[in-house]
Amino acid sequence: MKMFIEPSDIYMHIEAVDFRKSINGLVVVVEQQLELSPLSDALFVFSNKKRDKLKILYWDKTGFALWYKRLEKQRFKWPKDDQLSRLVLSEQQLNWLLGGYDIIGHSPLTYQAVSL
Repeated sequence: MKMFIEPSDIYMHIEAVDFRKSINGLVVVVEQQLELSPLSDALFVFSNKKRDKLKILYWDKTGFALWYKRLEKQRFKWPKDDQLSRLVLSEQQLNWLLGGYDIIGHSPLTYQAVSL
């Protein structure tokens, strides 16, 4: 994924979020649910309940940017794990996700358990 930043980490928020949330609402999710700093050079990936839309939030040193993708006929292959709030992805896994591939089947994910 070509962006204006080179992300240090890519965090996937496992639980679906209300897609009426924009930048400010997603920043709160990053801080309170993921317990991470939204001002880091990380990407934060969110999905809606139907898994046909995703948002990527990041800080680019001058402000927040929000990237949005909607699939017309398919759904994103999203991991299901009630014990985790986030996963750490590689850039390749993010590209697979955006391309519609199952990231779980391609390569092991780095699990980071965070209390819910």
